[in-house]
Amino acid sequence: MRWWLIAAALVLTLWVITAVPAGNIAGLAVAGVATVLVVTLLLRYGGAVVEVDAQTLRAGRAIIERPYLGTAEALTGEAARNAFGRDCDPKAYLMLRSYLPGAVRVEVTDPQDPAPYWLIATRNPQRLAAALTENSVARS
Repeated sequence: MRWWLIAAALVLTLWVITAVPAGNIAGLAVAGVATVLVVTLLLRYGGAVVEVDAQTLRAGRAIIERPYLGTAEALTGEAARNAFGRDCDPKAYLMLRSYLPGAVRVEVTDPQDPAPYWLIATRNPQRLAAALTENSVARS
């Protein structure tokens, strides 16, 4: 919700700084283009999909086969914040969505993959970790 308020303030600011010197029509044109761009950006950012099926784990545009996955650990609260912050390995694959409270750290066992683990922000970390532990299917 905060991001939408910030976006609305941005569009309003662009309208004012354009409309005052150039007129209302120019201001509305700039605000209209900015609105389309900001809404598209926020929907893409917030619409990242995490899927687990029998063969793969998909987090956003990244895909890894299940045989290359090790243990999955659900993280919430301070543990999730630390995992994305001070405890984060720079080589890890991150799917950060700052508006979500939980995360799952999934070990990568593929020796060819430089990432030691994937860290995926999710609304339901226990559910995603359970889906990765079992041979089940889930979507977050």
